[in-house]
Amino acid sequence: MSILTAVTWIMFLGLFPLSFFWLRKAWLIGKKKDYSYVALKRGLPPSQPERYAKYSFALNLVAGLIFAIVILLIIYPGLSYENWTAIAGVTLWMKFLAEFILSRNAHMKDKK
Repeated sequence: MSILTAVTWIMFLGLFPLSFFWLRKAWLIGKKKDYSYVALKRGLPPSQPERYAKYSFALNLVAGLIFAIVILLIIYPGLSYENWTAIAGVTLWMKFLAEFILSRNAHMKDKK
């Protein structure tokens, strides 16, 4: 087994827990109204998390669904390595950056 094959498998298997946790987080925020996961900064939600819940819900839902669709497209039609790694990489970084921006914006309102 080459290093490239091992890294590919690690990246592919990493899609499963990320997709699960993001979809679970979207479920908890959207359906269960658990706002303890919304716009966290140092583990704490903002003073009005319900104000930012719809953004956090949408962010987690879209990212989780994209990863789930990528998993299915890898398994069934056989999405090429370059395409699925590009989609997964862009999704991962955009979600992290969007969550960072959301949390900083939500907590900046607390300071005023």
